[in-house]
Parts: sequence; structure tokens; C-alpha cells
Amino acid sequence: MPSPIQNKNIVLGVTGSIACYKAADLASKLVQSGALVDTILTEAATEFVSDLTFKSLTHREVYTSLYSQDSNLSINHVALAESADLIIVAPATANTIAKIANGISNDVLTTTILATTAPIIIAPAMDANMFDNPATEANVTTLIGRGFFIAGPAEGRLASGLMGKGRMIEPFDIMGAANMLLGKDGDLSGKKIVVSAGGTEEAIDPVRNITNRSSGKMGYAIAEAARDRGAMVSLVAAPNHLAKPIGISVTNIQSAEDMKKAIEDECLEADALIMAAAVADWRPLKKLDSKAKKDKSDHWSLELVKNPDIVAGINSSKLI
Repeated sequence: MPSPIQNKNIVLGVTGSIACYKAADLASKLVQSGALVDTILTEAATEFVSDLTFKSLTHREVYTSLYSQDSNLSINHVALAESADLIIVAPATANTIAKIANGISNDVLTTTILATTAPIIIAPAMDANMFDNPATEANVTTLIGRGFFIAGPAEGRLASGLMGKGRMIEPFDIMGAANMLLGKDGDLSGKKIVVSAGGTEEAIDPVRNITNRSSGKMGYAIAEAARDRGAMVSLVAAPNHLAKPIGISVTNIQSAEDMKKAIEDECLEADALIMAAAVADWRPLKKLDSKAKKDKSDHWSLELVKNPDIVAGINSSKLI
């Protein structure tokens, strides 16, 4: 099934942050997914990247000024706002967020945002303490109240060398947000889908367990596909190394019994259940309180009991 992004007009706004290099990757990913990408660079953004970078990636015009005689905007300065199916501002600096929240429209990007009716994703990127500043918090709260989708920021090492909250989230996650917003009115809109993923772990002692080999990737991919078709998705995930998907409720569990309880709870109001997890059929009869010590014996016997059948225990007349 094609991505919700395919054949959509997406405006990518890039502001003055070192995270501009991620915006180039995002532009490339959007184009690879079939989007028509028009890029807007603020004046500050041009200090970090050139318009040639984005022209090369998107094969379309890049906008830097409302008053360029070579630009279509010199005739119709809201042309991008009218044609956009989605606007993404990535990276979005504290300054740009403040301007958008207060209705300032003194450049191509802010004018386009003020004039559009398309959904808007804001991916903040700023240095330590700036995102947590009361002024920025108030501006973000204002934008959320107006229906903007705030994607991030993440925590980690910042360009200044400080550690904190302010990193722009990865392009892959922004793509997830874009698919979710563009697919929200899809054929699964209004439906709740429960998906299981990963391999459950059955503890032998505090450091050993029995498990099934499973990356969880298939379950996560199914959950994202359902989200992109408009479904409300609850993902019940056994231990894995995958990032939490944007716009999906994730319940982390460990054992088969944990999964059974979580799925039963989630299925009370669900329309469909998709079991993609590798659930252990057996578990140790008893879990040791401390690590089992190695002795002189060459053999170790472990008594197992059967785990309950998760699907058989689901009680819902409307569940698929």
C-alpha cells in the first residue's frame, strides 16, 4: 500500500540551527517516499546550508525571500500556503517558534504558516535550557492549542557540548509523524488496533531467561502501517531495541503472562488484534530469587510449565 506521503505537496521549512544537516536528510527521505517537496530557508538557515543543497535533493525551487524577482512568490506570496498538504518546520529554533506563536509573518516561512490551512509539524532544535524556558514552554503550549504537532525535542548531547533536552528528533521519526497526520482520515480511521511484538522473556533467575528470538520489527511495522491508515494503535511490546514509534501507545512487558494481561486490557475497546509477537510456549515452574550457582554437575534440569494461550483468553464479540 502506498505511503500517505506519496504525491503530497510538502513544504519543508528550515531555520537557523546546526541541525540543518538533518533537514537535508529529511528532504531526501520525503522525496524518496514520493512527496513533492518545496523548501523554505530562513535567512539564518542560509548561514548553515545553501539553497543548492535542497535544489539538488528535491529538484524543485528553494525559497529564501518574499521579494526575489525570480520567485513565484513575488506574484503570489501565499502560493505555497495554498498548495501545501503538510508543512514541516525542521529544525525549528526558539526564535521561529516564538514568531509563529505570536502571528509574526516577516519572512517566507512565517507568512506561509500564517496563511495555510494544512497541518503543521514543528521539530524543535535549540541549546540547553532554552526549550524548558517558560517563554518557550508558553509558545509551544500555544501552538499545541492551535493544533500544531510538536515532534520532539530529544535529550542528549547538544552542539554546545552540554547535555539536555533540545536535540532535533531524527528524520525517520519526523517521517512517522508526517505519515500519521496525512493518513489520519484513512480507511481505519476511528478503529482501535492492538498489535503485539517482540519475543517474551521467561525468567529463570535474576540474570537468566528463556526467550524466543525476535527483533520485534514485524510487529512495529504492522503498528506503523495501521497508524498510517488512521487507526488508533496500541502496541504491546516484549523486550527489543527499537525506538518508540511516533503516535502509537506502547506498553512494554516482559513475560507471556505480562503480555496476556496487557492485551486483555487493551482489547476491551479494540476492533482488531494482530499477534506478531514470538510468545514463549513454556516458562520455568519457579523463578529463583538469586543467580543459580554453577556446581560440579554436568547437567542441570529445569522444570517448565505451559504458558496460557493469549488469543484463546480474549473475550470480545466484535474483535477481529
